[in-house]
Amino acid sequence: MTVAAVAGVLLGAVLLLSGAAKLAAGPRWAAQAEALGSPAVAVPVLPWLEIGLGALLATGVWRPVVAVAAAALLASFTVLLVLRLVQGRRPPCACFGAWSTRPVGLGSVTRNVVLIALALVAATA
Repeated sequence: MTVAAVAGVLLGAVLLLSGAAKLAAGPRWAAQAEALGSPAVAVPVLPWLEIGLGALLATGVWRPVVAVAAAALLASFTVLLVLRLVQGRRPPCACFGAWSTRPVGLGSVTRNVVLIALALVAATA
């Protein structure tokens, strides 16, 4: 297995876990996501998008393209987190459903940067 394939499997597992945790948290996660500033139209779709991308990455299906899509998704999350920090707002992260009730911070941004790097590694052939 190549480094890119391993990176894809790892990122896929993270996205699967994240999407499943959001679904398991139900309305609580939706409220956290809205408090964070997620667009209302994205809230019901996001867990399923993460699960879909995660499943494709974990199985290696269209890995380079899916990894770029995952990097773009993670970049959008990161922009939202940075905006909240710049605004002085620190709502719960909501990144992993009920497991992420701590306020957003530099650790949240750092984690996303690491995941983006993992996605870029997974995107290599």
